[in-house]
Amino acid sequence: MVSDIFNGRVDLQKFRTPAYVTFLDKLEENLKALKRVEDESNARVLLALKAFSMYETFALISRYLKGTVSSGINEAMLAREYFGGEIHVYAPAFKAEEVRALATFCDSIVFNSEAQIDKFANLARKTARESGREIHIGLRVNPEYSEVETQIYNPCARGSRLGALRESLTDGIADKIDMIHFHTMCEQNSDVLERTMHHFEKKFGDIIDRVRFANFGGGHHITRSGYDTGRLVKIVKDFYTRHSNIEKVYLEPGEAVALNAGYFAARVMEVVKNGVEIAILDCAVPCHMPDVIEMPYRPRIVGAGEPGEKKYTYALGGRSCLSGDRVGEYSFDEPLRENDILFFEDMSIYTMVKTNTFNGMGLPDIDMFDSRSGRLDVVKSFGYSDFKGRL
Repeated sequence: MVSDIFNGRVDLQKFRTPAYVTFLDKLEENLKALKRVEDESNARVLLALKAFSMYETFALISRYLKGTVSSGINEAMLAREYFGGEIHVYAPAFKAEEVRALATFCDSIVFNSEAQIDKFANLARKTARESGREIHIGLRVNPEYSEVETQIYNPCARGSRLGALRESLTDGIADKIDMIHFHTMCEQNSDVLERTMHHFEKKFGDIIDRVRFANFGGGHHITRSGYDTGRLVKIVKDFYTRHSNIEKVYLEPGEAVALNAGYFAARVMEVVKNGVEIAILDCAVPCHMPDVIEMPYRPRIVGAGEPGEKKYTYALGGRSCLSGDRVGEYSFDEPLRENDILFFEDMSIYTMVKTNTFNGMGLPDIDMFDSRSGRLDVVKSFGYSDFKGRL
């Protein structure tokens, strides 16, 4: 056995792989940190479901966070069913039937352009009133400033479709909306937000001073070691001071909620050789860890080192037909053997929400582990019907 994240409290012979395992105690540590930011800054912190939608944990998360932000109607419906609290939704474009449905239960709909607002804002407000509710209309804007280096994740890249440019807005836009929203960050510290605020206020200050709410989007790595929470709190407080009309500032972290709170477990099925030792795992990278290829990046493995750092080096790959189904090269203190389990770190975020069944690959189990009680719960297992049902 290469490693054991459960410290001997789970029978690994009976432990099913592949599996995502979320540690509830680590999740709660993150939530406490986010709640402190909320209390100290008077911002409202929302869970971004696009990063983490494991609804079995929503009862815990909702004890600390007051709501969610969704990227479309399905996530919003999941929030209504399992989370409650405030429900916000944004998408680059909406259909009329989606707006009509969302307006019956959402607290805000953030549109991507003034044209979308002209098309749908009245429909949203009318539908909400008929449901006995109030809905806030928001606009996502593009400050044309971002420090995101990986362009696929850069919302302000040249030609980006995300957010309205200042030059595209009419003088009357502030009369049409309640909220102004920007999202320009990805896994970054509060110093980046501070520099972004200068551009946001310079371009959109006249609009900010005429709306009720402001949303600073996601990408705030608040729960990462070394993150400057004091600076974040000051940025929010100073924003309130400069803009006394703003009733509430929203932050919508996704990664920060479940950062380092989960693992992905995969077993070694066979070791082959083709110039290097190759360990084939009972998973598929494009199906179960797609960001490894999409970003790309090299995930950490518990107990493993860089190639050549430890005595035994292996190239790790999955069992799909894609030749690029590879994780990378890692070294270990002992040789890898069939049935050894590898635990990939930080695998709660952007994993379960992105899985697919390419090659008919089975979806991993979804598990929860409580380190305090030693209890492992299999939340969900998948089978043939889940593959068939997607086709």
